[in-house]
Amino acid sequence: MDWLTKLDALIESKSLLKHPFYQAWTQGTLTREDLAEYAKQYYRQESRFSRFVSAVHANCPDQGARQSLVENLRHEEQGPENHPELWLRFAGAVGADRASVASAKAHAKTEACVETFDALSRNPDWLVGLAALYAYEAQQPKVARAKIDGLVERYGLTSKDALGFFQAHESADEWHSKTERDLLSEHADTPQRREKALAAAAEACDALNGLLDGVCEARGFTRAGC
Repeated sequence: MDWLTKLDALIESKSLLKHPFYQAWTQGTLTREDLAEYAKQYYRQESRFSRFVSAVHANCPDQGARQSLVENLRHEEQGPENHPELWLRFAGAVGADRASVASAKAHAKTEACVETFDALSRNPDWLVGLAALYAYEAQQPKVARAKIDGLVERYGLTSKDALGFFQAHESADEWHSKTERDLLSEHADTPQRREKALAAAAEACDALNGLLDGVCEARGFTRAGC
């Protein structure tokens, strides 16, 4: 097994779609209050994501790679339908207005997730941060499609506000993750750097799953009982 296949297998083993919260989402057993709490917490991660990309860009010595990261950053932040704005619209569609999102106290596991991505993205070895970005964005096309299907089929949410964030990520992250994988293939050129990238991807996946654990706990059910 080559190292990139190993990387993809690691990410799949920790897939967010295996988390009970997302499984409950697709089965339609979450309440609107559950979805609203999730929207408030996940905004902490989503609103920082462009800064994670920016930090990796700042540490990257390769001009071609930096250009790819700038394009990713542009998709995240540019224009009136930037990704944090799309998330706030989703939050509103499930009952969490902008004021409640802004004032929501972050769970400890939400803070841990943000801190993990912040530390990984600022690692002096830019491939560590790149692997963390890949661990997130490689999952998003499938995750976004599953969320869209759940929102439409299980919760009757069909508006652009409800679906727009996920529709954007279903398409954009197909390209983002391919670009990141290609960069990892080109630049992770020693066994040591590959091992560091694998460790970073595992840490990023665990942090994302931890955020969902925190939402489950705040809503009064265990991870197994989401």
